[in-house]
Parts: sequence; C-alpha cells; structure tokens
Amino acid sequence: MTQGANSFSIQRGLNAWREEIDAPVASFFSSCVHCGLCAQACPFFVETGDPKYTPIHKLEPMRLLWEQEYTFWGKLKARLGLKKEITDAMLEEWEPLLYDSCTMCGRCSLVCPVGNDIHYMIRKAREGMVASGHAPEGLVAASVRAVKTGSPMGLQWKTLEVQIKHVETATDLEVPIDKAGADYLVLLSSMEIINFPEYLEAITKIFDHAGVSWTLSRDCFEATNAGVQIGSKDIGAQLVQRVVDAAEKLGVPNVISPECGHAYTGIRWEGPNMIKRAYPFKVFHIIEVLDQLRAEGRIQTEGKEMDRLSMHDPCNLARKSGVVKQQRSLMDLVAGDFIDLEEHGEYQWCCGAGGGVSSNERAEELKLAAFKRKKAQIEQVEPERMVTMCATCRTQLEEGLEEFNMDIPVVGLTEMIADHLVEKEESGKP
Repeated sequence: MTQGANSFSIQRGLNAWREEIDAPVASFFSSCVHCGLCAQACPFFVETGDPKYTPIHKLEPMRLLWEQEYTFWGKLKARLGLKKEITDAMLEEWEPLLYDSCTMCGRCSLVCPVGNDIHYMIRKAREGMVASGHAPEGLVAASVRAVKTGSPMGLQWKTLEVQIKHVETATDLEVPIDKAGADYLVLLSSMEIINFPEYLEAITKIFDHAGVSWTLSRDCFEATNAGVQIGSKDIGAQLVQRVVDAAEKLGVPNVISPECGHAYTGIRWEGPNMIKRAYPFKVFHIIEVLDQLRAEGRIQTEGKEMDRLSMHDPCNLARKSGVVKQQRSLMDLVAGDFIDLEEHGEYQWCCGAGGGVSSNERAEELKLAAFKRKKAQIEQVEPERMVTMCATCRTQLEEGLEEFNMDIPVVGLTEMIADHLVEKEESGKP
C-alpha cells in the first residue's frame, strides 16, 4: 500500500470513528476512572496476565481521537504541539487487540462500576478499523462470502437441501420450505448445517410434536451476521435486510434465530437500527420458543439423562439478552443430575470464540488461552457432559476440552429435548 493510500485509508477510519463517537461513547470515555475492574472480567487478560488485554485499553486509538477533537485539554495539547498522531502503524498495532482478544461478550460492561458499556465501544471501534483497512483476513473473507452467497462459510441452498433430505428420510417428517403464512420462519447458521446437522432434525421433530407451523426460506436461511462481527453497519444492514425480505415475502409473524450467539444479537437487537425501521415480525431465540412451548404444555417428554450435566450460557443469550431461566426450565425436563457452573447466567465466563474470533485463524492460540477460564469452571463441578445452546460455543468447548485432554462430550440443548419427546400416540395427541 502506498503512502497516499495509507493516508486515504486512515482518514476513512477516522471519519468512521467521528460518526461513531456519539453521546454515550463520549460520556463513557469521560467517566472511566481507570480502576481496572474490566480487566478482571476479561478471560484474555485473566489467563495471560498481559495488561494490553485490559478491555478499555483496546479502545486507545478511538479515545485519542475523542480527546483531541472533543475535549478542552485535548484541543489545548494540539495547539501546543503535543498531539499524538493516529497513524496507520498505530491501527495495525491495535487491530489484534480489537479483534483477536475480544469476543464482545460484554462481561467488562457488566462489572464496570460507573456503567461504561465497553462492549458497545468495541463494536463502534471496529467500524473505524474496517474503514481503514485493518481487519483480520478471516473476517474479511467471511464478510465477502456472506454478501455474495448469503453465508459466511460460502454455503448455498443445495448444501442445506442435502441435509433436509437426510432429515426427512431419518424422521419420515416434512421439512417445510417457502410455506407462506407459517407461524415461524426458522433461520440456521452455517456452522450448524456443517458441524451440527442434528439441530435441524431436532427442531423438525419438536415442531411436529408440538404442532408448530414453521418454514425455511430458499431466499434466506442464514442467521449469522458477519457485518456485526467485523464491525460494518453496511454489511450488517444488507444481511439483516435479506432476512426481513424473506420474512415479509412469506408473511410470517415470527422469526427464530438458531443456537448461535451473534446471529441472535444481530437480527434481534442491532437489526432494526441497522436498517432504520421496525420489523413487521417478532424475533426469538430457539430456546425462548421451546420454553414457551413447554410452558403451554405442548412439549411432553419422558425419561431423564442421569449422568452429571452442567451448562455453558452463551454470552449473547444470557448476559446481553437476559435469557437465563428458560434453558434451565428446559433442562428440568430432561436432566436428573444437573449442576450449574459457579459463575453462570449473566455472570458466565465467555468461551473465548465469539465476536468473530472463531473465524480469525490468527487468534487461534489466544482463543485457547482464554478457554482456560472456562476449563477451570468446568473442572470445579466435574460434569460428565456439558450442555450449551450456541454453535460457536459448542465448537469452542469441544476444541478446548480436546486440547486440554478433558474427555467431556458437549451436546446441544435443543437436540437433548428432541431425544426425550414422548411419541404422539403415547402423549394422547391425534
């Protein structure tokens, strides 16, 4: 890249930050008391001990811009020739901090004594990094694939169609496609299609059992939002709009996000802001839907798992969205020996792979280092199996447990519920 190109890219990044520095960001920078509590909430800092992984420190380039252009003392420093330039080299240095060592799990925001939403600022800081050309190759490639094919892994409908045929053969049930007027449009993540195809089979069984009207869409089956992960509102909005278009075309009143963390965050919480209008439908995580069916008496189960089970709460589901009791109510249906991790629910420790880290090959070693915090949690309660409800978390748990030679299988909660369904004729249903 030439010097002129560097200068142009830097200005694009700085302009993006200027747009992102809103009143909340300004107040957060102003009120930070540099106590360091956010560091103690971050698995990347806790497991490495390196101060550069302190969450608020990862925002230093954007903080410098705020100070120099929006504060009295910053402007004074600039007049006195004491201004520290934000250079391409600086952004290159900070890129791994913003992408490799942050999953945007929000635990730092949870513990901040003055209420600073550091996760919110990280999300905005990534906007400037993307605009300046500083983002991991893996996330850039995933974003390109998502825009071109609709899937960050490059999957197309024909791949899912193969899985659908397998499910229909195995269950003797129909997987509805493009069913106008269905109650629910079901979204999937590419990771589930490739790594955990049993998820689609599970919801097919459960929805048939509960009499749920649902459908998949050929126009949009992918829930994962690569724009949210890399930090691009433009890409994020384009991917959200595909979901909205598909839902409106079929006239569905509800959309279900799969067992995937940032997919849920992207479509439920960030989506309306990105496309700048409200949805004509409601969005639910699959666990919310299953728990509602349980509460209505539409899910009947038999038998219980008798081995010792524990649960990992996905950060986007529990901490950011408040979905904590629902998965435990579902576990009560099928678990005879369940124990929570000591810190769970809103206070759960991140698995270390979310926020695009799992798509960033450069972060692999650091990701496994962060997993040691989860490893310590699991060792404390000694489960025979772990249960979760996020495809990214499940993959990280499997990889991390294998890396540290811990023979503990990981299962999805949706599949576990499906395994214990009472047969229709036994439950008294027609």
